[in-house]
Amino acid sequence: MPMGLPLDGKAVIVSGAGKGLGRAMTSALAGAGASVIAVDIDEAALESVVSSAGGQVVPAKADVTSDKDMETVVDLCSKHFGHVDVVVCNAGIGMSTIRTDYHTNPITFWEVDPEIVSRFLEVNVVGAFRLARAAVSRMREQKWGRIVSVTTSLSTMMRKGNSPYGPSKAAHEALAAVMAGDLLGSGVTVNVLVPGGAADTSMVPYSEAVDRSKLVKPEMMGPPIIWLASDESDGVTARRFVARYWDAALPVDEAVRRCSAPIAWGTLE
Repeated sequence: MPMGLPLDGKAVIVSGAGKGLGRAMTSALAGAGASVIAVDIDEAALESVVSSAGGQVVPAKADVTSDKDMETVVDLCSKHFGHVDVVVCNAGIGMSTIRTDYHTNPITFWEVDPEIVSRFLEVNVVGAFRLARAAVSRMREQKWGRIVSVTTSLSTMMRKGNSPYGPSKAAHEALAAVMAGDLLGSGVTVNVLVPGGAADTSMVPYSEAVDRSKLVKPEMMGPPIIWLASDESDGVTARRFVARYWDAALPVDEAVRRCSAPIAWGTLE
């Protein structure tokens, strides 16, 4: 009898699934056998990822800034697949939404209107909170679940000219650490996954004079997100994984050890 795929039977929700890292993770998860609810506000991007990902991918046009939308997405996952096993909190907005030349013309914090700061926090932090909160009761009931937060490199969180993106991702990482602590012993784990540098997505505008060959390819998120969503990662929680350091040539345990560290600022007093 042939062996099944590593994520056969798993039901996953990915926010920000239409483009970039979310699109790559959706394709990887579906390719590994998971049933995926692909969430995005861009309907055309959703249609594209559903047609290209293969496997069982159900589109859900929804906004992470809406409580109702996130509850509806979780209900949709339960209705289609019977359960909710994994949520990937990936939806986010970056500095290019303020000014596309931010890379060469850094944006100082005093240039940014408070309304823009609120928008970044609402999408990049509270959006993750909404999705995780909507799903976690079902995970706790079944005593198994995964929450994966996509944040950013720790240096990016504190880099000058990078507010409010950096601080919003730092807040998301701190939220993930708190969730991991709250869920200890429940069978539900919380981990962070980052590309490990600027990724080759629209977060880095194509109009910028950047050598895109040096950017992290979104497909690098595939192997670690599959492992994090699988039974193999049972008991692993409160860790941050750097996708670019995942070495598929190594035994999985060694690959995990080499690309992970404590979540957030766990080494600090």
